[in-house]
Amino acid sequence: MHLDVQDLRNFYYRSALGRAAQTSLRGRMLKMWPEAKGQTVVGFGFAAPLLRPFLADARRVITLMPAPQGVMPWPAGMPNTSVLTEETLWPLETGHVDKLVLLHGLETCERPSDLLEECWRVLGPGGRVLFIVPNRAGLWARRDRTPFGYGRPYSPGQLEAQLRKHQFLPERHATALHQFPSQQRVWMKSAKLFEKVGQVLPAMLAGGAFMVEASKLVYPPKGTPKTARKRISVLEGLTEPAVSRNPRPAGSMPHRG
Repeated sequence: MHLDVQDLRNFYYRSALGRAAQTSLRGRMLKMWPEAKGQTVVGFGFAAPLLRPFLADARRVITLMPAPQGVMPWPAGMPNTSVLTEETLWPLETGHVDKLVLLHGLETCERPSDLLEECWRVLGPGGRVLFIVPNRAGLWARRDRTPFGYGRPYSPGQLEAQLRKHQFLPERHATALHQFPSQQRVWMKSAKLFEKVGQVLPAMLAGGAFMVEASKLVYPPKGTPKTARKRISVLEGLTEPAVSRNPRPAGSMPHRG
């Protein structure tokens, strides 16, 4: 189930907790991808809060927003890059995306396998995709006051297994949202400390969201049939019964002398 785009906008742009979440997620992403000069960058779901650093140098930035969620114009004060699209049928050419970010897209999709197929299709040679999903073991997935409390949360193993099934190779992973998911002043003041400490802890012990960077595998090509196993009979190689050279006509009686 997708959240409404107005709820997502209000969280990330109009609440202190949402702005802190935006800072945490964007900071971790920029450590993986510090620049995108001359590249095509695409976000799906509600990835707009993370893509602004790429607007200056990227060749093109596109924000795809699924129809069940709704769309909003973005970025503010600049030419619009937002596109309302079907979840599994994107208006993009095959193999032309260099960087792809999914935020609030995979865990809320009713057809995740088809969505991953579409991600694989649009990603170009050498391209990278960053999946950001709620951490099943984190506190954020247990509170529905944030967008990370909706949809299906994942464990790192669950997500990586699903990516490998669709011919993605997980390359790197990171965690984010280590602060407590509350807007109370005491928790907000300690947010920076929690984020700093949480980055050195295992993903299963900290982090409301985890991020997996993956690349596209193209060999073997999709649709390649598996080699069929040849069944070997235990009687294989034995000679067949010999057939008489002068067979008796059908219906004839044996000659009796």
